[in-house]
Amino acid sequence: MPKILIIDDERAIRSTLKEILEYENYTVDEAENGEVGLELLSKTKYDVVLCDIKMPKIDGLEVLNRAMEFVPDTPFIMISAHGTIDTAVEATKKGAYDFLQKPPDLNRLLITVRNAIDKINLVTETKKLKKKISKNYEMVGNSPALEKVRRAIEKVAKTDARVLITGPNGAGKEMVARLLHEQSSRVTGPLVEVNCAAIPSELIESELFGHEKGSFTSAVKQRIGKFEQANGGTLFLDEIGDMSLSAQAKVLRALQENKITRVGGEKEISVDVRVVAATNKDLIKEIEAKNFREDLYHRLGVILIHVPPLNERREDIPDLVNKFLQDIANDYGNKPKTISPAALAFLQTLDWRGNIRQLRNVVERLVIMSDDAITEEDARTFALPATA
Repeated sequence: MPKILIIDDERAIRSTLKEILEYENYTVDEAENGEVGLELLSKTKYDVVLCDIKMPKIDGLEVLNRAMEFVPDTPFIMISAHGTIDTAVEATKKGAYDFLQKPPDLNRLLITVRNAIDKINLVTETKKLKKKISKNYEMVGNSPALEKVRRAIEKVAKTDARVLITGPNGAGKEMVARLLHEQSSRVTGPLVEVNCAAIPSELIESELFGHEKGSFTSAVKQRIGKFEQANGGTLFLDEIGDMSLSAQAKVLRALQENKITRVGGEKEISVDVRVVAATNKDLIKEIEAKNFREDLYHRLGVILIHVPPLNERREDIPDLVNKFLQDIANDYGNKPKTISPAALAFLQTLDWRGNIRQLRNVVERLVIMSDDAITEEDARTFALPATA
């Protein structure tokens, strides 16, 4: 049940608001002045605060100002009998969710409170999702090869330098791209991903740069491309080695001029985008075979980060397995299964051509097929598809 705090020096106002809100099944606490309100806020979590502006000693704007230091996500609805536009603007600048005049209209009060609660619920859910996503994209392991990648990310992330990530499929190139974005000054902007290998060559330009209505047969409306969507953030071009030569030429121009033109359009559109690219191909060989532009390679590869295959960092396998056991248990809503040292040692001897992606699938298979404790026998029986 949502909990609301009313801070007002007028007993009649507090009593009226409390009666209305409790009738709507809210739990309500009262504070007769700003000092008591701040004390309650420091001890109790509230979903919404209704705060009068004109109060003795500490006025409502000062209460709001102080509260934002330790409960910044709590919505404050400011109320006053002497409300002006200037007061409302000042309250909003200090972080207030909304401003109501006394006596507040009953319907508007309830709608504002309900919307404020929806907002705090959305903020809480967003934080949980971001935490979950960040956990899914943490680098696990302490091998020298992985430490080298970590150090490179730490040095490069805070710059706007373009990065080319190389490594085999399933090794974690996407994770490196996400960490570069999350540790950069662009973290509040979007991270937009494009899998160049999954988009037909005739559609890749429309995907990246957008198109105008009527520019080709199926262009029934204007489309905003990935470069525009990523404005102010990071554009991750995965499997860049599979991009068509015509699209490569346009990407090169976009990197040189920070401008794009939609397919079928004439207007140049400025974009502020950091490009991070990844490939599992040897681009030097692709250049020699005339499949990739050398000038684009040099534009993309200001910084090169190589993600090693799992076979080159087998010492990380135990840590990865234990993380996957925890992740899978969270997904299934179960208690994490344990795995014996002998089973881990056996997994370290296998050939991981599919890298971390393959290891994750094997751990999930072991969780499904084994009892509470995964043994060496389970690993030998179920780890390889041919014997599963």
